[in-house]
Amino acid sequence: MRAVGIILAGGSNTKMDVLSQKRAVGALPIAGSYRAIDFVLSNMTNSHIQRVAVLTQYNAWSLNEHLSSSKWWDFGRKQGGLFVFTPSITADNGFWYRGTADAIGQNLSFLKRCHEPYVIIASGDGIYKLDYNDVLEQHVQSGADMTIVCKEMAEDADVSSYGVITTDETGRVTDFEEKPLQSDSRLVSTGIYVIRRRLLIQLIEKCIEQDQFDFVSDIIMRRNQKKIQVYKLDSYWQNVASIEKYYEVNMDFLKKDVRDFFFRQYPDIYSKVEDLPPAKYNPGSDISNSLISSGCIVNGKIENSVVFKQAYIGNNCVIKNSIILNDVYIGDNSVIENCIVESHSTINPDEHIGDPKGEVQIVNERNFRYSL
Repeated sequence: MRAVGIILAGGSNTKMDVLSQKRAVGALPIAGSYRAIDFVLSNMTNSHIQRVAVLTQYNAWSLNEHLSSSKWWDFGRKQGGLFVFTPSITADNGFWYRGTADAIGQNLSFLKRCHEPYVIIASGDGIYKLDYNDVLEQHVQSGADMTIVCKEMAEDADVSSYGVITTDETGRVTDFEEKPLQSDSRLVSTGIYVIRRRLLIQLIEKCIEQDQFDFVSDIIMRRNQKKIQVYKLDSYWQNVASIEKYYEVNMDFLKKDVRDFFFRQYPDIYSKVEDLPPAKYNPGSDISNSLISSGCIVNGKIENSVVFKQAYIGNNCVIKNSIILNDVYIGDNSVIENCIVESHSTINPDEHIGDPKGEVQIVNERNFRYSL
């Protein structure tokens, strides 16, 4: 493909509460066996982008460990490959990434060494399938300086946490509002951009000279003289920018049409593979409309839930409408409803956690299993 990929996966997110205190948002577990960043990486490799840079910063240990081998996404190649860039102290710079534009600016030498004429920029927290070739083809045909991939949200959707876009009849952007309190437009940015590589280098260099560091506010919103077009995504898209959205995304994978779209329809979604045994269902277990990952041992009842790897569900447990993350131990006779249980937590026997009619509750029970 005639493009190089850049994945922005470095920002912190206070809306994720304890879920992002020890991991980057791009490393959040999704659909039982995947991480959030797997979806954009799979889209890159399925679009035949051979050179991809991942810009990480905040709590990057688990994300870097997940990306330690690029073979899972077919980036282990002689030409191109997967490059992970973290902030580094140099003779000219002593800052961490101060924004998305600054993150690209501190690694501008990577873009200057590339030969591909275009750049695909994408966020590391988007859950979607997209052939970037289709976006690039429209971008070239329209003669735009930049193309933004957008999603038309439902009429009752809250768009106050998105970048909201207004266009004319030709699809050209006439207005871009970042997280407006109120808007008549339902067209939101997915955080995916196509731009010519040389133009991006010029814009980033100009931003750095003027001490401007954010890609959206300092390049898109302040460069109104540029011709910016939209590409409308008509398939599933969601991001994991808050606890509510993270819960909603995982619950969406309990729907057959969503699972079929991601895991049965070509092209595939790839992830790092771990050598774990299949889930074990002991006598007394009862599973309905749930995803159970490898390495789990189930003795109780699970309903409308996603259980991640190596979880233990005790005797007579009842789990409903919940997300159980990796390596969780749930004692006998416990009841968990409408919860997200953090990785490595231990739920003691006979505990009742969660309100089936209330908001989603995060459970983060540190335990003796990992004490010295």
